[in-house]
Amino acid sequence: MNNNLQSRLQRIVLKQNMLRNVLIGLAGLLIIIGLMIGGKLIGFYNTIYSDSTLLNEKKEEKKTDYTILLMGYGGGLHEGTYLTDTIMVVHIDIAEKRAILVSIPRDIWVRVPTQDGLFHSKINAVYQMALFPDNYPNIDSSLFTKENPSGLIKQVVTDITGLTVDAYATIDFNGFIKAIDTLGGIEVDIERSFTDYEYPLEGKEDELCERENEFAQIEPVLNNALSPEDIEKLFSQKPELKTFYDQIQDDLPLAFPCRFEELHFDAGNNVMDGKTALKYARSRHAIEDGGDYNRAKRQQNVLDAIKSKVLAIGFIPKIIPLLDELEDHIITDLPLLELNTLLLEARYADEYTADTLVISDEFLTDSFSDEGQYIVIPKFGIDDWDEVKRTIRTMKQGITPSPAK
Repeated sequence: MNNNLQSRLQRIVLKQNMLRNVLIGLAGLLIIIGLMIGGKLIGFYNTIYSDSTLLNEKKEEKKTDYTILLMGYGGGLHEGTYLTDTIMVVHIDIAEKRAILVSIPRDIWVRVPTQDGLFHSKINAVYQMALFPDNYPNIDSSLFTKENPSGLIKQVVTDITGLTVDAYATIDFNGFIKAIDTLGGIEVDIERSFTDYEYPLEGKEDELCERENEFAQIEPVLNNALSPEDIEKLFSQKPELKTFYDQIQDDLPLAFPCRFEELHFDAGNNVMDGKTALKYARSRHAIEDGGDYNRAKRQQNVLDAIKSKVLAIGFIPKIIPLLDELEDHIITDLPLLELNTLLLEARYADEYTADTLVISDEFLTDSFSDEGQYIVIPKFGIDDWDEVKRTIRTMKQGITPSPAK
């Protein structure tokens, strides 16, 4: 059996295992708000809804396909609050009974729409740019409003996938944790065991780990406040400071170990509370299962587990406390009518074919920006997303594509 045929058969098997995941996964991230009837749902929806009518979006009389952008971000008060660690695109074709879930790694280097000139960034920073446009005065402000900042990231995602994004939904990490805890935890089927020795601890980002004295001595070096001659003199007199400086530049966990914790997950079925599930979904430094590509697969795995729990008989009594917990953690601009359509359609999810795609090293290659920042770019060149778009077009037609060469 040739490799292409074998890969095709494997993808078909995956389809059978994922038939209900995409629709119920979407409902899971929106926390099944459509399951509530009456005032509670309307009050919750009004809280999380971000009006998109000011964006002059085209309305279709009989819409049968929807593309929803799902994003998860840290929240809180730390630096990078709105950097989107999780970016997924759900495309649902009601007429053809077909669904696609596409995961986009956060380190992808993308062209950001501007008023003039050429500007690139990691995709995980684009949503935050529209939230704070004064910090990015050249971005194309015609794409978003203060009431709805999603237009910039929607355009970027459309440029990558070829899918016109109809609406978005965001959830912060605290909302994710509360949702899973309110559900009573989830059961996640882990494919392989892994250990991550470098998982960042929340709130410890600036800890000096009892190295205050050393840090004070090299802080002028880090701030470029010393001349090359003075730096050379300092490091020659105190080589241990040079070692510390190199650790900060190249191995932060070694320089500041108290900022990180060790995670370990065993293969097989694991019952996780919200915090554990978040760590499982965010981990990216394990040798056995590290990197953005594997993390994206695990995030899809978590959606599958949420789907299974939502469908459980005991979920219904938890709906009201769940909505109470999540009003401050979810934002969406999906109109209520369309939301209702999609959630009602979930009843027929068994009739759908579903496929998943992680935009991974099949399409991408490692690189570095001009400033030395690690990024990933298309194999065929920066901003060349034709192969990704071709693959998604093929999936929309119900054809399982062969791996890209």
